[in-house]
Amino acid sequence: MTSLLTKIILTGALIWAPFSFALNIGDQAPNFTLVSHQDKKISLQDFKNKVIVLEWFNKGCPFVKKFYESSSMQKWQTELTKKGIIWLTISSSAKGKQGHETISEVNKTRKRWQINSTYNLLDHEGKVGQQYGAKTTPHIFVIDQKNQLAYQGAIDSILSADAEDIPKAMNYLTAATAALLNKTEIKIKKTKPYGCSVKY
Repeated sequence: MTSLLTKIILTGALIWAPFSFALNIGDQAPNFTLVSHQDKKISLQDFKNKVIVLEWFNKGCPFVKKFYESSSMQKWQTELTKKGIIWLTISSSAKGKQGHETISEVNKTRKRWQINSTYNLLDHEGKVGQQYGAKTTPHIFVIDQKNQLAYQGAIDSILSADAEDIPKAMNYLTAATAALLNKTEIKIKKTKPYGCSVKY
């Protein structure tokens, strides 16, 4: 694990330096329209009065693989979407960059990894990622029923590409969504995301 993390740091794939957030907690979530894995245009405003998870995705990133190859992300996707939460998996990888996929390739990835998000969305020009200030894959944004940003940052509390750390970590994503569904205060609303840099 140490050698893997060292390699990731040296290659610049790991983002953990300080940075400013593009959006503040409580801001209205900017609307957007992107093409989905079903080759249909999907807009954020299609999901009014819903809790929405935005997950930035790159199939080649070891931090993304950590959550998917352990089936952890798919488990959370299934659990949350069954509760009525909308989960949008967004790729902002530009053409020629790691993680860029066509609609056909996205569907193959969804099948291979059994991705259970509501939609995979393609942001090839990176406009939505830049609008939200997505820095890493993964980078999580949770939007509340009033279309306000309720959480942004990392999925969990342990900066690691090792799946064995998942059960040891505090899961910020599930804690935030549970609070919204239960109409209680989110205790941790903003954290520094970790992972590979978004390949704009």
